[in-house]
Parts: sequence; structure tokens; C-alpha cells
Amino acid sequence: MLSIASLTIRLHPQDDVVIARQQLVSGTLLRDENITVAGLIPPGHKVATRAIAQGEPVKRYNQIIGFASRPILPGQQVHLNNLAMGEFARDYAFGSEARPTQYVAEPATFMGIVRPDGRVATRNYIGLLSTVNCSATVVRAIADHFRADGHDRGALADYPNIDGVVALSHGTGCGMGSTGEPIDVLRRTLGGYAKHANFAGVLVIGLGCESNQISALFGAQNLKENDLLRTFSIQDSGGTRKAIEAGVAQVKEMLAVANDVHREIVSASHLMLGLQCGGSDGYSGITANPALGRAVDLLVEHGGTAILSETPEIYGAEHLLTRRAVSREVGEKLIERIKWWEDYTARTGGEMNNNPSPGNKAGGLTTILEKSLGAVAKGGTTNLVAVYEYAEPVTAKGFVFMDTPGYDPVSATGQVAGGANMICFTTGRGSAYGCAPSPSLKLATNTALWNRQEEDIDINCGEIVDGSTTVNAVGERFFQMILDTASGRKSKSELHGYGQSEFVPWQLGPVM
Repeated sequence: MLSIASLTIRLHPQDDVVIARQQLVSGTLLRDENITVAGLIPPGHKVATRAIAQGEPVKRYNQIIGFASRPILPGQQVHLNNLAMGEFARDYAFGSEARPTQYVAEPATFMGIVRPDGRVATRNYIGLLSTVNCSATVVRAIADHFRADGHDRGALADYPNIDGVVALSHGTGCGMGSTGEPIDVLRRTLGGYAKHANFAGVLVIGLGCESNQISALFGAQNLKENDLLRTFSIQDSGGTRKAIEAGVAQVKEMLAVANDVHREIVSASHLMLGLQCGGSDGYSGITANPALGRAVDLLVEHGGTAILSETPEIYGAEHLLTRRAVSREVGEKLIERIKWWEDYTARTGGEMNNNPSPGNKAGGLTTILEKSLGAVAKGGTTNLVAVYEYAEPVTAKGFVFMDTPGYDPVSATGQVAGGANMICFTTGRGSAYGCAPSPSLKLATNTALWNRQEEDIDINCGEIVDGSTTVNAVGERFFQMILDTASGRKSKSELHGYGQSEFVPWQLGPVM
């Protein structure tokens, strides 16, 4: 537990910086470091603890977060004006820190919904998927019909076991090749949602002439139509009005079957978490991310699965993950994805340090290296057992990685397509996010955010900085919150109605 008296946080004895716990004004004596603050230091920002020469590496977490772009004096702020990216070698040391996982004898349980094929759901939705942007209006209109304030008010009142009818539309599906990586990724994403345990029934709607034909989608994803997986196209239905009427009628036919479920006691091993962070700040790697990491360790010990993603946001920290890989093959697959991103950003005129975002920088994060080192803490400490490409079905148990962009809606969409039945999202600046059909829990990194946006956040990890609790204590409390939410308790984002607009498949390649 942190001392309340300390004005700063030192994360490692070898670090060159400490983190301000509150705003520090010039002339403040930092007794723990025996230095005097020079200038105004906002909360969550870095203070130099020694003289750092220009070009010298700067360490936080005992890892390089950048290089001094000018001489830095003790007590000065370390940020954009004097810290920059630079090249340095990483020692991947594949598998050097992999250790046997200590599984619990009696896993925790939650109240889940067991599907006829044995899959376990945390929610019970009917989903409407568009194959192409052209059918987006139709799927949304069908879903709107079943809203509490929709055309058929109270349409779901007789079906209390159904969490809702949600439309998942997107901006692609045509203007692209009918074969190749871009459409393969889209079909993999749609296929993952069509098969997701949290959907009792799914209706897939196309226009009729798009690149992403329903027949090709179903063929690629080994999907077969049945009473709870249906399809049609707008053109074959006779236009917009008739398509909406047909969709409403088909959903109504699914309702009784979809409602015929009950929750029962199941093992926590059926939980699959997608791990996300957005609107990060200088406290993310100190409070919410390691607290979530502790909850992930507990879940893995109880037989469950957690998916770390956002490849551009582990850049510079990938060597910490390769050391935990269960095999050299798993570690090298992660590095292959890093190399792909380096090439991808170079080809498109970008750079990996385009991240952190302006909000991240305002919160105290200077380089992507610094952000990444805090971000990987979400993954806890257990072995990295597998690496997946975007939206691939996740079949391994334990801690895994999925290659995704850093943009949260795109990243989480891939995780849910892979099977995640819950999303856990840390934020230091505030986040407006939800994820149907999987509930999303949000963790605040600081108490000021919690006080401002308590209605949007599920747990306050800022108590760790405040000195009133520990990372382990918050992580254990959050693990129980995960179980309660999986059992049906609504998250804050669900209460606000988030989830439909956040379905954003990764769009690769040119738009033709």
C-alpha cells in the first residue's frame, strides 16, 4: 500500500523518474527523492530524479520509455519538451520467464446460460447483422421496432429472459475485392458474431449485390441456416419497407425460443475477457491496469481466458510478453505481428509513435513505449499461451494475445468475434463505450475521474494512488465484479444503452 504522505510514486529503484500523485508547484521538496521541483508538474506526470544528458535513455518501470531530447535537470518535468522516441534493441528471451500456472482446486462459479451445444453465455440477445453498409438502415429499423420506445412498445415485455434485439451494422462489405485479406477479415468478424454464445438467434441481412455475399460469407465461415440463424436480402424482399417487415416478423418467430433459457451454476473457466484500455493517463500503469492484471491472473488460475490486444499499444513492451511465452513459436508469432505493423505503418505514411493520443499526452504519457509498458500490465503475470490474428476463434485457455489495432471499438470487435463474452476497459480520461452482445466493465485509474463520471465507471482504482488500498485488493474485488456481471448484473455501459454503434470491424485495404 502506498504511503499517503508521499507526494510521488517510485515504481522501481532504477527508474529515472517518479510520478506526481498530485499537482506539484515549483520549489516543493520531494523528501523521498531529496530533490526540489522545478516548474509546475500536473498529477500523473513525470519528475526527473537525476540529471539526464541529451541522448541518454530514460527509464520508468526499469524499462526504456524514450531518450532525452535535451539535458534534463533533477526536479524538472519529463514530457514532450524533453523526451523523444529512439531505436534500441529488445531482448526477447523467448520463454525465459514462463512458469507453471497454479490452478485452484475448486474454480469459482457464476450463473451462466448453457446453450444446447455446451457453449456458455453471459447474456441472451437476438442479433441483426448487416453484410454490407447498404443494409445498415434496415437492420437498425428492425432493432428499433423492439426498443421500449419503438413501434411495438413493450414488444419484449413477455420475454424477460431476452436482453434485447441489437443491430450490428458497419461501413464496409462492398467497394472491395470478393477475395483476399480484407474481406476474409470481415467475414471472420461477422462469422464470429453469428456464432457468439451471447446470441440466442441471429438474422443476417444483405442488400443482394454486394461483394460480401451471404452465400460466400456462410461458406467461408461454415455457417448453416436454421430456425435461429436466418438470412435474406433487401433486393429479394422487394425493398426497404418489405425487408423491415420481414425482419420484424422473423425476429418475432425467434423470441419464444430465445426466451426459453435459464441461468445455472457454471465454472468461471467459461469466461473469456477482452482486455482494453482507452483514454489512458500517467496512472494507468500504476492502478487500473495492474489491478485488472491481478483479476486476469485469478481468472486464469480458475481456468478462464483473457485476451490482450491493441498491438500498436504493446509496441516497446513486446519483449516482456515474449519472455512469458510457453514456446518460442508463440513468442515469434507475436514478433511477426509487430513486424507487420511496422511495415503497415511505413507503407501508409504513419509511425508507431502516432500513439499516444492528445488525451493520453495530457494525462502524462509521452511516448508509445511508456504507454505500452503500462498497457501490458492488464495481462497479469501468467504465461502467454497463444497468439491469434484479428477475429480468429480463441480456443486456448489462459492468457492469450490477439492482433488488433489500438482503436478500442475495432479492437474489442475482434475480441468479441473471437469469443470474448465480457470486455474489461481501463480508462484515465473517461470513456464512452459498451459492447453488445458482451457486457463491458470500466475501471477508473484515478479518483478524480471516478468523482466526475461515476455513472459511467464500474470501479475506482484511484484508491490505490490515494493510499487507501492495494493493487491486489482492488483486483480481487474486481474479479468478484466480473463474476457478478457474468451472472446478469448490468454494467454501467449497459444501463446507458451502449453497444450497437461500437461494432466496428477492422477495415483493411483500399476502398474501390
